[in-house]
Amino acid sequence: MNWVFKPSPVVGCPVLNQDLIFPVNNIYCVGRNYRDHVLETGSNPARESPFFFQKISEILLLPGNNLDYPDDTKDLHHEVELVVAISNDGYKIKSSEAKDMIFGYAVGVDLTKRDIQKKAKQAGRPWLSGKVFSGSAAISEIVLKNESLEPDKLEISLSVDGEIRQRSVCDKMIWSVNEIIFLLSQTVPLCPGDLIYTGTPSGVGKVKKGDTVSATLHQDNSTKLSFQIK
Repeated sequence: MNWVFKPSPVVGCPVLNQDLIFPVNNIYCVGRNYRDHVLETGSNPARESPFFFQKISEILLLPGNNLDYPDDTKDLHHEVELVVAISNDGYKIKSSEAKDMIFGYAVGVDLTKRDIQKKAKQAGRPWLSGKVFSGSAAISEIVLKNESLEPDKLEISLSVDGEIRQRSVCDKMIWSVNEIIFLLSQTVPLCPGDLIYTGTPSGVGKVKKGDTVSATLHQDNSTKLSFQIK
């Protein structure tokens, strides 16, 4: 049997200190998963069921690349996040199995056209136009799980032109990494190559052309990303 046309190439993310490439499949994102960020958006930080949205692998901003500022926004925002890389299949898993799904961790930046997202919210429409665009999910090299701290001991930060904008320990998440994996798997069959952006702490803000955005996953075996906005 022949393909109708040649399948699209696989998007690959490098693994820190390894001669390995992680083949990216789906990208899932968790909304409002830090209490301080929920408060700064004017929402209720009560521990309600998490909600998810999705990006596609083709929009990943891989290490070493810069971001072209989108033409249709005047309010582009940064959101630093812990990213979890999945290496096993899992559908309706048990909560105790969530940790075995993890390949490793990275730091990521979810970029958002805030003005476009706001209009979509007001109209009761999906967020796709404000969240899914070329380069809207930046990612660092991935740290292997067995070479990393436990996720609740990890710390993430983001700076713009050297000025710290966001910094938080990941134990401040409303829903932990293992809980996120378990809950997502109850409705979505998770697959090797999936990435989960686990939400952002407070301090999200605007970026502009010429800015250099840098983010760090803090531990002894640290991983970082940096890109300029063109």
